[in-house]
Formats: sequence, structure tokens, C-alpha cells
Amino acid sequence: MAHPVVLRNLIEEYETLEVLRAENGSAEVRRRMDDLAYTLCVSTGTCDVDAALIAARHRLPGARPEDDSVVTA
Repeated sequence: MAHPVVLRNLIEEYETLEVLRAENGSAEVRRRMDDLAYTLCVSTGTCDVDAALIAARHRLPGARPEDDSVVTA
């Protein structure tokens, strides 16, 4: 499992790129998101970016067991 600081940086970059993708959707943004998704999955031992984001958030200082436990549509 990656260090919490590394995980925080990965999460922040991924979330920033999600906003950019929504605004412009360039191929470059999508490629970087794919790279980050892969890195998050490897770093957390998961195979899905949503699960990786949840696992990464649980490793951050101050995380509570109920954080991200309910997914809303």
C-alpha cells in the first residue's frame, strides 16, 4: 500500500482531471486519468478505480470506517 501522502496526491489529481474531462474531454486528460486509475488500483490492491478511490481514502489520516461506505447514484 502506498504512503498516505502519495495516495492523497493521486486522489487529488484524479478528481481534478474528472472536472477537466467534464469540461473539455481531451484525449490527453483521458490518458492521464487512465494512468492515474491504474496507479491507484495497483497502489491499493484493487481492480476498479471506484474501489481504489475508496480504499485510498480509507488510508488517509482522519478517515473513518463509514467514509465512502455508501455510494449514491
